[in-house]
Amino acid sequence: MGRPRKEDSLTPLDVTNAALSCLDSEGEAGLGVNRVARALGIKPPAIYKHVDGNAGLRQALAIAIWRDYLAYCQQQTAGCTNSTTRFYKGAQAARSYAKRHPARYCVMMQYQMRPTDPEEGEIIQRSLSFFQSALQLHELSNDALVDCMRMVNAAIYGFIMREQLDLMTLTRSADDSYQVMLDALLVAISYIKENASREHI
Repeated sequence: MGRPRKEDSLTPLDVTNAALSCLDSEGEAGLGVNRVARALGIKPPAIYKHVDGNAGLRQALAIAIWRDYLAYCQQQTAGCTNSTTRFYKGAQAARSYAKRHPARYCVMMQYQMRPTDPEEGEIIQRSLSFFQSALQLHELSNDALVDCMRMVNAAIYGFIMREQLDLMTLTRSADDSYQVMLDALLVAISYIKENASREHI
């Protein structure tokens, strides 16, 4: 009997891990079925048994990165009972993760999660639950909660992306500006909560 072929023992996790390694070392230029196949030492057709081409590879990567990111944020906020402290720590964790894994953060944020996909829907719900729990927003309607989350995500993502692109050209400390933005977001969230409370009176 001959030696088993490497592609025969390949798993979806092997493909995802190899893609993550390529992404970390080469950036988004390292993404692609052909590049990942070379990293694994196999021929590209073997990968198609586990992912649906480059689109499927990017989906698998986005899901894996989101799970890693959420686990990191939960780890950084573990033990925080004060909602304000938890918000600050979560926001700092997002920025820290982006600095540690810039290419992963870009792939994660540029992928549109679909609520109709089981795995992606799970990520959306985990993210929403984490946000809701962090700021104790359980009393908000779904619309108000989505408004809060979109506002916070847009502000934090926009800030981080400008920072990653070296667009923070003024002399003001980016750390100080980030803190001021977070303070302002808490004020805005309080405004949304107050409006939601008035609507129920």
